[in-house]
Amino acid sequence: MSAKLNEAQEHCKAAEKFLKTSFLRWKPDYDSAADEYNQAAQCYRIARDLKSSKECYIKASEMYKKNHSFFHAGKALENAIIVSKEISTPDEIYTLARDSSSLYQQHGSGDSGANVLDKAAKILEENSPEKAVLLYQQAADVSCTESSQHQGSEYISKSSRILVKLQRYDEALDSLRREIGFHQEAGNIGAVGRLTVAIVLVQLARGDAVAAEKAYKEWGSNCEVPEMQTIEMLLQAFDEEDRESAKKALASPFIRSMDVEYARLASTIPLPEGIEPLPKPTFRENAAPSYVSPNASYMQQPQDEKTPDKTLDDKKTDDEDGLC
Repeated sequence: MSAKLNEAQEHCKAAEKFLKTSFLRWKPDYDSAADEYNQAAQCYRIARDLKSSKECYIKASEMYKKNHSFFHAGKALENAIIVSKEISTPDEIYTLARDSSSLYQQHGSGDSGANVLDKAAKILEENSPEKAVLLYQQAADVSCTESSQHQGSEYISKSSRILVKLQRYDEALDSLRREIGFHQEAGNIGAVGRLTVAIVLVQLARGDAVAAEKAYKEWGSNCEVPEMQTIEMLLQAFDEEDRESAKKALASPFIRSMDVEYARLASTIPLPEGIEPLPKPTFRENAAPSYVSPNASYMQQPQDEKTPDKTLDDKKTDDEDGLC
């Protein structure tokens, strides 16, 4: 280890000499100095002096950049990210990744620029997921300019899943819609159908069943039969406030087979309250019979069974009999 440290220091001294001007050398030799710093960084890396290795890679990048060797400058910063991932802060890794990607793009290597953003995002995903989301989105932007829709959809898909995991549903919906756009441009209709299910789940997690139905109407034509059956069963259950049917739909094999983040999301969606059935009438055992008026039978007789009223002629006959 000590031998590698001594070797690294020798390379640093050599780099400093190449940067000095003299009567015979009017301009600093940036290219040679960059190579010396690059070799010093490798020696420090082997010796496990990660901080010094990172510093030498950054110096090498600066020298390459001054010499307009943008690809090598970007590669040096990418190496600085790799060696310093255990000792650098999320902000430092984020900044190094963006600078490296910019240098790659200046050289015309957009794919390498997107790739370094993807690598840094994977490093930050566990401890700083917010910054990882930004890097994935920027990687998708770079891939889009390179006309790589397939690769861009993979980057934005990672962003969508992290946002769902963070319960940032509004941003997740924007990311999912953008992901659908990538797949539509690439002609990948099957992926659009699966993402339609994901959007419906996110809308239900937001408590907006109406928006979930609108999403299905917008993209449902891209769904296959299992996807359509799952969504329709789910939307019908929420429309009818059928708690048990909604629970059954959310536990369907199709949803359980989705990406982990969406399968977990389905288990957290608030179920509809359900409509309580009307209570059945209760009867009291051994209760006394209800009181019935003795005149009730007469009052309730049909009109044709009652004693007919006497006509005026009958009354006159009765009166005449009385006089006699």
